[in-house]
Amino acid sequence: MSQPSEKNQATAGAAKRTPAKKAAGTPAKKATTTPAKKVTATPAKKATAAKKAAPAKKVTAAKKPTPAKTKAPAKTKAPAKTETPAKTKPPAKAKPESHASLVRRARRINRELADVYSYAHPELDFENPFELLVATVLSAQTTDLRVNQTTPRLFAAYPTPEDLAAANPEEVEELIRPTGFFRAKTKSIMGLAAALRDNHGGEVPGRLEDLVKLPGVGRKTAFVVLGNAFGVPGITVDTHFGRLVRRWKWTEETDPVKVEAAIADLFPKSEWTMLSHRVIFHGRRICHSRKPACGACPIADLCPSYGEGETDPEKAKKLLKYEMGGLPGQRLKPPPDYPGKAAPPLGAA
Repeated sequence: MSQPSEKNQATAGAAKRTPAKKAAGTPAKKATTTPAKKVTATPAKKATAAKKAAPAKKVTAAKKPTPAKTKAPAKTKAPAKTETPAKTKPPAKAKPESHASLVRRARRINRELADVYSYAHPELDFENPFELLVATVLSAQTTDLRVNQTTPRLFAAYPTPEDLAAANPEEVEELIRPTGFFRAKTKSIMGLAAALRDNHGGEVPGRLEDLVKLPGVGRKTAFVVLGNAFGVPGITVDTHFGRLVRRWKWTEETDPVKVEAAIADLFPKSEWTMLSHRVIFHGRRICHSRKPACGACPIADLCPSYGEGETDPEKAKKLLKYEMGGLPGQRLKPPPDYPGKAAPPLGAA
């Protein structure tokens, strides 16, 4: 068998080497290109994204301290703004009433009341100073009507200070029981009766300093007796009088002695007794303590406290008492000029 020539051998060898080169070159290119692109591209993008994301996180964290900006309560200061009403105080700008103006206003009210209550009088039944003194002491903590219904039997049994001073206390208590506080009142009226008998010859004195020394007699009782039994002017400060003069802004005093002094400074002495009657009449009939009949008041336009009570005229009329409301008065024996009806005796319907 013949051997191949060197030429053929060389060609065959070249043919064998050529596939080897191709095999070796193909994977080499793939190995160098593909990994290079993956390795270089991916980390670079991740690094760039990381760099871009980091500032965004920092900015977000920086914006979170918003609570510092939300200190609205400290800036708004709502309480400070609500203090504006203090700036608008019209009453503070109003000038206080002068004494001269107060005198004119008070005297005008007195004149109006004199027209309305031209028949004003003491509402206790009495025939002499002794009866008026005893009736006034009994009128404490009760109405004049109840006293007037009680005293006829008392004075029938004990017409003089000597008779009352020598009476049986239990019998006196039973007679004056309807007036309330009958034990204390029995002690007072029997004590003053004894003092009149022993110190004043059985007569009621006509001086303030002597009257206030009697048991159960104060300034109010003394002025009732002086003004209505002796004609000595005096201001009677009872609960009605004190209430009305404060409503009319004549005074702000509450102590009876101070009220008396304040009102005495507004009126001439000759008016004191009748002024007391008019004011008390008005307080008992119209200007009540709990619900004044403002809508039926004849001096409503002069009253600085108008509106404290019922202002509807029809409703206010239903609140009127005694002759103003068409009802009986408090006296069983009223004066001839009294426009109302006499009070019924004790026990009458």
